[in-house]
Amino acid sequence: MGFALLMFLLLIILFPPLIFPLLVMFGVFLLVFIPFKFAFNSIVILLSAPGQIFQIATNKILRKNHALEHATINVLEEKYGRGLFFSGLAREDGFFIRGSANPIEVEEAAREGLLRLQRGEKNLAVHTRCGTTILVVNLLSSIVFLAILFGLGAFSLLYVILAILLANLAGPSLGVFFQRLFTTSPKVKGMVIKGVESRSPQGVPSPGWFFINTAFLRTLK
Repeated sequence: MGFALLMFLLLIILFPPLIFPLLVMFGVFLLVFIPFKFAFNSIVILLSAPGQIFQIATNKILRKNHALEHATINVLEEKYGRGLFFSGLAREDGFFIRGSANPIEVEEAAREGLLRLQRGEKNLAVHTRCGTTILVVNLLSSIVFLAILFGLGAFSLLYVILAILLANLAGPSLGVFFQRLFTTSPKVKGMVIKGVESRSPQGVPSPGWFFINTAFLRTLK
């Protein structure tokens, strides 16, 4: 796709009279390519997403670390505002937090989040930017698109747009529902934070620019 776009731009620069017919051809290409590409991606997501959710839902330790990861990010956003983007990744032995806060601040937020979860603040276990929400939105758009496709028996860019709009309207609420029911667990009584390390997940470098830090919080249940 990137190579085709580059060639398209070169042709426009070298042969200006071809701008209109090339634009028409490019538009037709997009009208055909996008629905087919979206259909392929929809089938892949439909086959893989339920398994990903099931894998988390059946792992109690991972669900608790996932809840504490969200609680930590919620506490950090309470202190520094949502304008500072934080992201996380839960593992069985702990969780990663990436953002502008240093590891000491992340550890303080994690300990506060753990204490508040233990005191009954279950809402801290849920976050609207969670990967579960994104996964549910993608899954829902795939289901809607494939349902329209098989129901009407035709490819259309309009169906792609409609599926994405419907998924983004309903997806966030369903994402929160899935988090509460399947991918997080606020039952963290007895959980202990053993410490914090400044490192990234394996294979993901921890950048030193733009004040981005990555901290790993090791937990013990």
